[in-house]
Amino acid sequence: QAESIYLTRDPRGPSLEELAPGVFADLTRHGAACRARLREEMQIEFTIEDGRLSVIDAVRVQRSARAGLKIAVALAEDGIITPEEAVLRVEPRALSELLHPQVDLRGARDVFGQGIAASPGAAVGRIVFTSDAAQASAARGEPCILVRRETAPEDIRGMHSAAAVLTERGGVTSHAAVIARGLGVPCVVGASGLRLDLKERRLTAADGRTFREGDLITLDGTRGEVLAGAASLLPPALDGAFRKLLGWADEMRDIGIRANADTPADAATARQFEAQGIGLCRTEHMFFDEDRLVVMREMIFADTSKDRAAALARLLPMQRDDFVQLFEIMAGLPVCIRLFDPPLHEFLPHDREGMRELAEALDKPLSDVIRRAEALSEFNPMLGMRGVRLGVVLPEIYAMQAQAIFEATVEVAKKGAPVVPEIMIPLVSARREVELVKTHVDAVAAAVRVKTGVNFDYKLGVMVETPRAALRAGEIAQHAAFLSFGTNDLTQMTYGLSRDDAGRFMNTYVQQGVFPEDPFHVLDVDGVGELLHIGADRGRKTRPDLTLSICGEHGGNPESIAFCRSQGFDYVSCSPYRVPLARLAAAHLALADRVDNQKNDTKS
Repeated sequence: QAESIYLTRDPRGPSLEELAPGVFADLTRHGAACRARLREEMQIEFTIEDGRLSVIDAVRVQRSARAGLKIAVALAEDGIITPEEAVLRVEPRALSELLHPQVDLRGARDVFGQGIAASPGAAVGRIVFTSDAAQASAARGEPCILVRRETAPEDIRGMHSAAAVLTERGGVTSHAAVIARGLGVPCVVGASGLRLDLKERRLTAADGRTFREGDLITLDGTRGEVLAGAASLLPPALDGAFRKLLGWADEMRDIGIRANADTPADAATARQFEAQGIGLCRTEHMFFDEDRLVVMREMIFADTSKDRAAALARLLPMQRDDFVQLFEIMAGLPVCIRLFDPPLHEFLPHDREGMRELAEALDKPLSDVIRRAEALSEFNPMLGMRGVRLGVVLPEIYAMQAQAIFEATVEVAKKGAPVVPEIMIPLVSARREVELVKTHVDAVAAAVRVKTGVNFDYKLGVMVETPRAALRAGEIAQHAAFLSFGTNDLTQMTYGLSRDDAGRFMNTYVQQGVFPEDPFHVLDVDGVGELLHIGADRGRKTRPDLTLSICGEHGGNPESIAFCRSQGFDYVSCSPYRVPLARLAAAHLALADRVDNQKNDTKS
């Protein structure tokens, strides 16, 4: 019976290297020749007869993204291929496999649920059905998987605490998907085969199996699967080869890559992935923390401008600390801060129980609280009193935020790092809105300069999310140093589609060829792209030095980056975990252009 032997020295048994050093040296030489001639790592098939080596074949075998990247970098470092070719050999989409833990496909997999892979990576944890339970689990140091019918803004704290998120409804741009990608948390949405019973706290699979709160499951956000028990995971691979390849990509690309970051933790991740600044900081996410939510609600229930300002004065130091941390982490890189955007109703409890607790906390009769909540509720809050409309009607909110930004700027500048904050006004549709906010913000800046005796600069810009803002970009640019296209809302408004509900018919539409792809997933170049083109063109005619960017979910998509490059945009901004993909995709696009230009030169 033939005994198997190892190739190289191995403590587990005999090896060819020890038994036949001459043959091993020959084999190594053939391997090196193949590698150099074929410019690739090959699997060599060989036989040994009477001490003589015969090579039968050299074949390229399937490899994981991890191995592919390592091989490309090693070949380039040895001068066998160029760094450009190494960069082109690694598919941008393959990087998500390296950024997050992944389920090891060699292990057993017991799949009991299937949905849409909304945020890559894998996690093992115990099932929890509420945000409170997720926070309690995190406080105990136990990883958990948050299971919801769909998530809402008040679930953000629970999502921060969870190792992964699973929802029964939703599509790739539903709230859960967008927030999970931003947090780098694995997420599966639209797992419609699972039945969730919140009252009984149980989850029933299509095959009839039931899972209760506390049961251990694995969520595979890369494949959109939910597995029973704890599957074995592979750790992320952010090693030297990964950094080396992206370093080469940075030298080749010609469009900036920033990150969308709402918290100091997001900013730290953005730095780790070498983003060139923050392209979108959504300030309202800072207000959902427990202690701030109370003050926020007091502000909402204030009856006079004076009372509102008093509540906001208590939020000011908290908000200022947030900005100080962001500026310090970003160490002089640009930080673009979006002023408060959501409708106030989002900060109120939605059920009677929550309303009663709030009435007690505010020491007001329950009827007052219910009346105020009803007065603030809107039929279509995404098209209602939010963004700049709140800023114009309740100027105290933006005044407080501007003061926090400028005081943080002064504080960080005293430590030696000059900061030029970029302040962005959301949901603009008319030039006059920008003029009104600019007047207030300039006044706050002047007051802070006088009070602190420190001079500082800032840039004021506009988030273009309404079709009208794109069409009137020429006059809006008179007061804006930059325009950043928020393609999530712009897509929503251009199509008249709700991104939270479009999942219901999106599959049918794509299958029937109405849309080539889900426009929330891949930028619609014809319609929404036309608005970007018009906005960019008219804005630059007014102000040639206008900075242009996109900061919607599309920012990390290779196809969307290609469109932004073609329009001469300065940068794209995407969630921190998509920054490496965007850096590599931008390099691929620049290299493809070079090849096309060389071909054209040869022809002419």
